[in-house]
Amino acid sequence: MRRLMNFLRGMVILRLTGPFPERLINLCAQEGIDFWAMEWPDEHTVRLTTRRYTLRRFKELARKAGCEVEQEGSRGLPDFLGRFRTRYTFLLGLAFALCAVSFLSRFVLTIDVTGNQEVPTAVILSQLRQLGVRPGVYGPGLDRRQLAQEALLQLEDLSWMGINLYGTRLEVIVREKTAPPERLDESGYFDIVAEADGIITHVEPELGDALVGDGDVVAEGDVLISGTVTMEPPLYSQLPPRYYQTHARGRVWARTWRLLTAAIPVEAEVKEYTGEEKSVWSVNFFGRRTKIFGNTSITWPMYDKITTVNQAVLPGGEALPFSLSRETFREYQPRPVEVDRSAAQALLEEQLLKRLDALVGEDGEVESTRFDARVNGGRLEVTLAAQCLEEIGRERPGANPIESEAGAPAP
Repeated sequence: MRRLMNFLRGMVILRLTGPFPERLINLCAQEGIDFWAMEWPDEHTVRLTTRRYTLRRFKELARKAGCEVEQEGSRGLPDFLGRFRTRYTFLLGLAFALCAVSFLSRFVLTIDVTGNQEVPTAVILSQLRQLGVRPGVYGPGLDRRQLAQEALLQLEDLSWMGINLYGTRLEVIVREKTAPPERLDESGYFDIVAEADGIITHVEPELGDALVGDGDVVAEGDVLISGTVTMEPPLYSQLPPRYYQTHARGRVWARTWRLLTAAIPVEAEVKEYTGEEKSVWSVNFFGRRTKIFGNTSITWPMYDKITTVNQAVLPGGEALPFSLSRETFREYQPRPVEVDRSAAQALLEEQLLKRLDALVGEDGEVESTRFDARVNGGRLEVTLAAQCLEEIGRERPGANPIESEAGAPAP
């Protein structure tokens, strides 16, 4: 730290000559003048280093001690800047650069959003842009608390937002709302019916009467758990059974057989580039795009557009609101080719397996699969036959509501 301060203040190397140089050294010590790197070339000469601002006082004490002071050199920031005293253009540019840095550092260059998981960052930045918060805005002029409150009114999935300004970086911290637990709808009269054909393997009724058991064969649409609950009368009472309606709930597992089909043409069109292309260069500065070179007038019927963006970044990786873009337009002609049937079949099989997984669900299990492929009418058709163990129950509004007072189901 001391070396840095000496460099900023400036240092001079002095040569003291006199009959008694030690007398001058004692006077300097009494005055509190610091000096170091002292050398004795001979008994009447001393070479030392002191700070630049003590040079005048050093010379006054030398006259009292009868010594001569000769400056042999100087170092430090004042000496470095003194070389540019006559270079007015450099000094003007330096002053302009310092003013520009101090002025531009008050504008927002980057906006960071943290704390969001479900709400996309682009949605938050879009809403802030509508409120005037964007790269290039004057940072100290932003009412950050008011902006956060106005943004929250438009972003219903957020519960809190805070905006902090750190120089040219604006930090947006958000907290998302916690979704309330889904309430079970107990109203209405519903049955649990089969959504696919199968053989029942297990029934777990929660509400309602189970109409099937293990080993029963059911078809799509059959009632598995009825929402009409039968209340048997007391033994030997001669009273008829009574019925009431409820929202049937439960899980029914069955072994099912799924048959899925997918197809793809055996011929496809590919792009054959002709070699003709055009390029357009543009600059994006604080969200404003300006074209600097090229013509976007395209007369080709079919072409591809390829955009390459060169983004300016800081040494730490932060993106700046400056970018250079190149748009390349390439003409092509379609050409029919025959697809690789093995690759096409593998693609269709993968799609069919994804469809099967979606039908079976996370709790289901695929026990076995078999694929068949054939070409029919210029299309490659792949059929998947699968044996699965899955939950087949789904809710359906009851079709025959009853009146409890009647004592029997309505016809």
